[in-house]
Amino acid sequence: MKKIIEFDEVCKSCKGTGIFKGFAERDGWGVVCKVCDGSGKHHFKHEYEEFVERKERDDIKQVLQTNPGIMVGNSKNKPANNFGGITYEEWIKTGTFPKKSEMRNYTCPAWWYQSADYTKKPEWEECIACGSFSECKNFSNKEKCWEKFDAENN
Repeated sequence: MKKIIEFDEVCKSCKGTGIFKGFAERDGWGVVCKVCDGSGKHHFKHEYEEFVERKERDDIKQVLQTNPGIMVGNSKNKPANNFGGITYEEWIKTGTFPKKSEMRNYTCPAWWYQSADYTKKPEWEECIACGSFSECKNFSNKEKCWEKFDAENN
């Protein structure tokens, strides 16, 4: 069922004055506010569908907790399970991501958890000030970092 929220509010651009003064307007100059057309008010209207329950998708097979900016998908060289994640059915049932569902083949723990759950991001001395994650001296041996992460997070 569609619903509408609608009201008049003070124009945020000109603070209700109808006159906008930006960086180009100096020495007492102003311009008619384009947002409210000089009225000082902004009419807010939002149409929405009331939430009842989460809808399912039929075009998703695999789900990641986050994507740190890596192209994912099926190809001859990179099967879907190579990227981590869980099946869509698993996600529908549990909504949780077990250990080792991270994108371990392509990210280190610091890179992954910076996006997935910042509270779990390791702050190891060897990670600090390495620039980008892929430039870290340990990145080519990231499986060792994952072993350390797993040992510290039993």
